[in-house]
Amino acid sequence: MLTVTQQAQAALSHVKHALQASKSHAYLLEDQAFVDRLDMNFVTIYGIQSELYGYRADCLASLVELVTIIAEAWQERPDHLRKLDKKRELEPEWFQSNEMLGGVCYVDRYATDLSSVRERIPYFQSLGLTYVHLMPLFDSPEPKNDGGYAISSYRRVKPALGDMEQLKALAKEFDAAGISLVLDFVFNHTAWDHDWAKRARAGEKAYEEFYWIFPDRTMPDQYEQTTREIFPDDHSGSFIQLEDGRWIWSTFYHYQWDLNYSNPRVFNAMAREMLYLANAGVNILRMDAVAFIWKQIGTTCESLPEAHKILRCFNAVCRIAAPSLIFKSEAIVHPDFIVQYIDRYECQISYNPLQMCLLWESLATRNVELLSQALERRHNLVGGCAWVNYVRSHDDIGWTFADEDAIELGKEGGQHRKFLNAFFVNRHPGSFARGVPFQDNPKTGDCRIAGTCASLSGLESGEPGSVGRILLMHSIIMSTGGIPLLYLGDELGTLNDYSYMSEPDKWDDSRWVNRPKFDLARFEQRKDANSIAGQIFAGFQRMIKVRKATPEFAGGRLVGFRTHNPAVLGYQRPGKDASVLCLANFSDDSQWVGAETLGALPAEALDLVTDRKISTNQGIHLASHEYIWLKY
Repeated sequence: MLTVTQQAQAALSHVKHALQASKSHAYLLEDQAFVDRLDMNFVTIYGIQSELYGYRADCLASLVELVTIIAEAWQERPDHLRKLDKKRELEPEWFQSNEMLGGVCYVDRYATDLSSVRERIPYFQSLGLTYVHLMPLFDSPEPKNDGGYAISSYRRVKPALGDMEQLKALAKEFDAAGISLVLDFVFNHTAWDHDWAKRARAGEKAYEEFYWIFPDRTMPDQYEQTTREIFPDDHSGSFIQLEDGRWIWSTFYHYQWDLNYSNPRVFNAMAREMLYLANAGVNILRMDAVAFIWKQIGTTCESLPEAHKILRCFNAVCRIAAPSLIFKSEAIVHPDFIVQYIDRYECQISYNPLQMCLLWESLATRNVELLSQALERRHNLVGGCAWVNYVRSHDDIGWTFADEDAIELGKEGGQHRKFLNAFFVNRHPGSFARGVPFQDNPKTGDCRIAGTCASLSGLESGEPGSVGRILLMHSIIMSTGGIPLLYLGDELGTLNDYSYMSEPDKWDDSRWVNRPKFDLARFEQRKDANSIAGQIFAGFQRMIKVRKATPEFAGGRLVGFRTHNPAVLGYQRPGKDASVLCLANFSDDSQWVGAETLGALPAEALDLVTDRKISTNQGIHLASHEYIWLKY
């Protein structure tokens, strides 16, 4: 019996013969770089495709089609991106640099269209951004589209924002400015009006097989015994009924139909769309809803082993046709499952939702024990990978900490989440936060939290210390290791935007409150030291400047540091020639870290934030919400 490697070699010979027989692709076999990458990555593709689709009679034909798609994408890859491929292949961990800084925004809310985003490039450069994530900008149904995550076309920009040629031009200008373009790859589902969905609804068998469509409730009822409802306010269960009586899988909103990855034609079709985006100049793809892409009856249909295989196969495809493209996972699940997606052969970078939610938890409780525990246990990653650390995103805040972690510290998970929900929507006495509930159930206390950083930190309520809280939170994402990601506008203290309540297409989705429109007044105040916006912006500028000048902040390795003060977070960032001890006071009052805790430090160390020498042999005093970065 042939080994898998021998089978792969035989299949590769078949594939190369098919390319040789094609007049339009034969010359690629003379491109040694392409052939080398194909030889290196084909065994991965073959092994995964065989596991997923080997039982099908069309498996080999699908494999030939996939390699043809890869060959065509490489053939069409622009020269400037091929140059970037070579550069990134020589620097595979380029995203680990301490100079990395990300920003994220909606094109039409932060600017107006793609042309006006180009006008903001000088500001992005002055802020120090090296990574800009433009939220979903492709065509989607109106008025309901889940903030653009219901995709009608992966190749057509919303007309109000521009067109593909403008997007390609913007990507090229970003590249010249040292900025990586990040876009979403919504590959779990399409919108109900995508061409594939229209043809499936019309009864074309080939496209019916692109989705999970059943004639009656027999199979949906079996699947729903073990799946969970994601948006119960929209529809119950995992399926919705079509107008002709059939049932189709719809994990999220009813207008988002899940793709059927048990069909290799779906994988190939999405590989083609992915490589199209790569050739348009996208450098990083945010892989949306990665946990849901594989379905298997009798399971939760979340985070199954096949989901990881799909990601690895997509990754191997990119290593051949677009080597500089990397993936960012979006998996808002139990911490043990999140980390499973982070791998240089799967998703090289990943959102860090645990750190995000525990930043807010620490701010509400004035107690850093859960956050400290998470940094010690769950922060360090395998080599070649990095967290994307953020204070908040376009989405809601959910309390994704592990119950077993909380119980160790005397906190029952369910009750603690109810407290946090109440605190951040101002239903708890003494709350400074002005968040808005999302998917609210007042009877059970269950909800998720929407709101800008400033409004959740107390700036909207006029609470003293709000500026300090905003800077404190961002100091953590700047210094814990990985890529810090700012929701643009937070560096100016932008407040909640309640205008969504008067917009018919948005009023029932409270997450729009934390997707504010560009605040010109605050933007113009950013250089006024007497304004709130100016104070916040100056604080951001300082910490960004220090981060970029501190090599110890490169990479992701972190060492825990117990301060023996439940209000003060501590951690160390070791470097080649020096280390940095980070301390952050989450209390509304001044706090003390005793000399006995700092015994391993030299008698004097430099605080990089204030550029002053601090004596450590008498202990360290931290003002309310103060953070210090001690280099020694």
